[in-house]
Amino acid sequence: MLRHLSYEDCAVLGVTTGDVVKSIEDLIRARAEDNMWNAPKAVIMPPDGRYLMAALAACSDPPLLAVKSVVLNPRNPDKGLKIINGVVTLLDAETGVPLATVDGNWVTAVRTAGLSAVAAKYQARPNSRIVAFIGCGVQAHSHLDAFADLFELQEVRALGRGSSNRDALCDEARGKGLTAIPSATAQEAIAGADLVVTSVTREVGREPFLDAGWLTPGAFAAITDSAAPWIPATLSSIERVIIDDLEQESVLQPMIDPHLVKGDLTGLVQGVVSGRAREDEINAFVFRGLALGDLALAGLAYQRACE
Repeated sequence: MLRHLSYEDCAVLGVTTGDVVKSIEDLIRARAEDNMWNAPKAVIMPPDGRYLMAALAACSDPPLLAVKSVVLNPRNPDKGLKIINGVVTLLDAETGVPLATVDGNWVTAVRTAGLSAVAAKYQARPNSRIVAFIGCGVQAHSHLDAFADLFELQEVRALGRGSSNRDALCDEARGKGLTAIPSATAQEAIAGADLVVTSVTREVGREPFLDAGWLTPGAFAAITDSAAPWIPATLSSIERVIIDDLEQESVLQPMIDPHLVKGDLTGLVQGVVSGRAREDEINAFVFRGLALGDLALAGLAYQRACE
């Protein structure tokens, strides 16, 4: 019987940040041993501002194939819908028999924060205490949960397009016992922060407005939005840029100047590339998303549900 795991189903499975990080790292190591395969994302961008994406990944143990399909439509809120919606379809990688569908919004939210958490494990300073969020939607909440598990956070700064999302993120931070500060400007939020998370929703015609020169020495930035809101000429201020996947980046329009990229997540986990050279080095993880992460989360949810 084909299972469907809704957002609510997935949310009560008890998946922790540690579970997510381990699942992603396990698949990265399996990929290095040719027991896991990850295809570059396929993207369609109609002229009306929609963003349509499909991602494909498979592994041999357990034999799972995951296909994620996502649609981003900035007009969805006018219909009472979330801007981004999608689904992950899981098949048996040996037989092709469909196993389950998993809510794509849950997978995207948790796997994106999970990818950032894996990068932060290697790139961020362990004593990081202050985190700044530029963008206060779903990804901000997921990253707050993940980073609160990884670091002994003390202060959260938040800047969003509207006050309701910003205030909700601040309330969640206060519920975790943290100081929460609604920031008036992006520079005010970023300057002095140990960790910076940007998750600005894709929007046609929006000009970059974030200056990497605002980053404090020693800071780590998790840039989940393909660096679209960052002013390209300032990105050279970041000394060590890691992306999610060099192979995927080679066949897509580059997010940033390739000369700034020092390696990818696979190299980071395998120790091929160093995460941090100095205490005061400014680092960043810039990524567009990786099908491996979707497989890690959808597979983890499916296995938990079966148990």
